[in-house]
Amino acid sequence: MQHTSPVPTTSPPLNRKQFLKAAACGLCAPALASMLASPRPAHAQAGGASQTAQRGLVRPHPSPWFSPVDGNAVQCGLCPRQCTLAPGQRSPCRARENRSGQGVSLTYANPALIQEDPVERKPFFHVVPGSRALSVSTAGCNLHCKFCEVWDMALVRPEDVHAYDLSPEAVVAHAQAAGLRSVSFAFGEPVIFYEYMLDVARLARNAGMLNLLHTAAYIRPEPLQELCEVIDAANVDLKGFDPAFYREVVGGELQPVLDALRIIKRSGVHLELTSVVIPTLNDDMDALAEMCRWIAGELGPDTPLHLARFYPLYRLSALPRTPVSILDQARETAQNAGLRFVYVAKVPGHDGENTFCPDCGQAVITRVGFIVDQMRVDNGRCPDCQREIPGIWS
Repeated sequence: MQHTSPVPTTSPPLNRKQFLKAAACGLCAPALASMLASPRPAHAQAGGASQTAQRGLVRPHPSPWFSPVDGNAVQCGLCPRQCTLAPGQRSPCRARENRSGQGVSLTYANPALIQEDPVERKPFFHVVPGSRALSVSTAGCNLHCKFCEVWDMALVRPEDVHAYDLSPEAVVAHAQAAGLRSVSFAFGEPVIFYEYMLDVARLARNAGMLNLLHTAAYIRPEPLQELCEVIDAANVDLKGFDPAFYREVVGGELQPVLDALRIIKRSGVHLELTSVVIPTLNDDMDALAEMCRWIAGELGPDTPLHLARFYPLYRLSALPRTPVSILDQARETAQNAGLRFVYVAKVPGHDGENTFCPDCGQAVITRVGFIVDQMRVDNGRCPDCQREIPGIWS
C-alpha cells in the first residue's frame, strides 16, 4: 500500500515496507504477482489532470458536528470522546480543531491514500465478489491501537503525510472512469474524515455505485444513522469483547462499538465483522465464544466474521504472529457459538478463505488470497440447495 508519492503509469517494484504490508494482508503468490505486473493505485486527478501528492496539505472545512460551549470553545459530537476544544486546540484524533471559535475538519478533500483494490481486501466476502473498489482514506484516527497496521497514516497529523487535493466530485469521476463498482472508505479510520466521506458517498450513490465502509465504528449514534443512509456495506473491526482490552490496547471503550453495530444492523446495511486474534491479549476461547454468541444473538447468525491473523506491528512488535492452530480453534469456537460464515484472514490458501453453504456444506465461493477462484452463488442462493446466502451479489 503506497500513499506517500505520485502514482506512476507503471508500477514500480515493491519496497520492503510495501512487501511486508502486502504479506500481512494475506496476498497469495498469484495476487502478489498480479500486483507487481500491473498498476493498482489510482491516479489522483482533479479537473482531469494528474497531480503529485503534497506534504503538509491541510484543508480546514467547517463541521456541523461541533457545538459552541463556554467562551469560544467548541465540543465535537462526532465520536464518543466528545472533545471540548479551546481556540487553537486540536483533538486527540489530530484531524479536528477549533479555529477562532469554529470547529473544523482538517482532512476534507485531501486524501493520503486513493487506490484501486479488490473488494476482498476490505475485507468483504459477501459483496460483489471479484469486483474492484476505489479506496479512499485520510490521516488521523480517534483510537490508538497498539497493533495498528497503518500507524504511519492513521496515527499522525494531516500535515505529516503526503496527500492529494481531491474533491468529492473528482473521487467519483475517477471511479466512474475506471469502471469500478464501488467506493470504499478504508485503511485509515473513516470517522475522522466524516464530512468528506458523506459528500463522496452521496455523489457515488447518485452515480449508481456502492459505498463500502471499513471502520472501528467508534462513532456516536446520530452521525452514524445519517451515514447509514448512504452506505451499502460495512465491515466493522470488533477488536475484542473485553472492556479492559479496549481501554488498554485499543484506546477506547467497547460499549459504543456494540451500540454502533446494533444501529448498522437495524439500518439494513450489509454487515461483516473483522477481529484480529492477538496472542496472549484477546485469544482466550471462552471470551471469543461469548463475543460470537453476542454477534449471533444481536446481529444474526448469518453475520460474516473474519478472524484475522496478527502480525507483529507497531507497539506489539515483540509478540509472535498468531499460530494457525489458534485461528483454527477460534474458527471452530465461533461456529460452535452459532455463526454460519466464519473466515480465516491473512493466511493465504487456508480453507477458511472460502464460503460454504451452511445447509448443504458445499463451497459456493472459493478464494486464494484476494483472488476469487470460483463464484457459484446464483441470484443470492446456493446453487445446490437454494439456501439464501446473505450479501450484495450484483
